[in-house]
Amino acid sequence: MANCPNPYHVHPELFAPLIDFGKQAQSWLEPSLVELVKLRASQINGCAPCITLHSREARAKGESEDRIYLLNAWRESELYTPRERAALAWTEALTRIAQGHPNETVDEMVDEQFTYEERIKLAMMIVAINSFNRLNIGFRLPDTVVRNVKAA
Repeated sequence: MANCPNPYHVHPELFAPLIDFGKQAQSWLEPSLVELVKLRASQINGCAPCITLHSREARAKGESEDRIYLLNAWRESELYTPRERAALAWTEALTRIAQGHPNETVDEMVDEQFTYEERIKLAMMIVAINSFNRLNIGFRLPDTVVRNVKAA
């Protein structure tokens, strides 16, 4: 697939519903939480374009460098709120679903911090970012495809 065009440019009409879905799913959640979730799923999946883009977007929305740098070790850091911890735990559980279903501890964390309606929206946002990760990785898109994309 060397030198293949960006699939988002070849068939933008196919990607528009996924883009709209992602925007709609995240619209009810706080922006800092949204970017942490997108960044964490992208780290797990090893999606360089999404890590680049969502790190930039997190900074643009006021996220601290320390919280971005420590996201891989969020369990060991005191920089994240209980709500963020619950969202990150569920992000990891849904992103790594092949390794096992979410356990009761994760369910309890999420239930304590999110209403059922918020949980649905969070799940849909996790589904959306995982979809973008898989497309970007599948088409071997380099992080350079987002270098000139403006942060939200």
